[in-house]
Amino acid sequence: MVMAKAPVAGRIKTRLAREIGTGQATRFARQAAAALLGRLGRDPRWQTIIAVTPDAAIASPIWPARMARKPQGRGDLGARMQHLFAVAAPGPLVIIGTDIPGIAAHEVAKAFRLLGSRDAVFGPAADGGYWLIGLRRRPRLLRPFSHVRWSTPEAFADTLGNLAGRSIACVARLIDVDTAEAYRACAHSFGRRVLPLPP
Repeated sequence: MVMAKAPVAGRIKTRLAREIGTGQATRFARQAAAALLGRLGRDPRWQTIIAVTPDAAIASPIWPARMARKPQGRGDLGARMQHLFAVAAPGPLVIIGTDIPGIAAHEVAKAFRLLGSRDAVFGPAADGGYWLIGLRRRPRLLRPFSHVRWSTPEAFADTLGNLAGRSIACVARLIDVDTAEAYRACAHSFGRRVLPLPP
């Protein structure tokens, strides 16, 4: 499940936009989503579903027509992720975002392998959050998102605290691009033009 926000200028990557400008931040959001869906969307080892926000943007032609879509629903990030875990078809589920240029297919595959024996798996982010969360979802669905301080360096630790006593594993630690410093660190990954989302 790829959580994706409609890349509308002024409504996406607002923290990054304050540092590098709205146009550049919107361009990054579009390019990052295109690159991610291009790398992962056709992989036969899993089904890729785009979880869209706002819900009304689910019908936008910007999303690849061949990929299934679901609305994220309402609430904060934790409420929306809990909803996606609850409504997905049975089996292990991994959720990622679109603004981590370093996400590679082998890390997602590793997360699914780990869920064969672990209750949850994370991809930690350098800013104290996480770019990936996966839950085995059996024998029951866990609820790891209560009282998490989102968009803070404590988000990962808070989520882990909600999973005390459960078996946890991690994949690679990657950079979440929310600041100009992080943007510069990954700028070589993108060209100057805005790339279209894959068909």
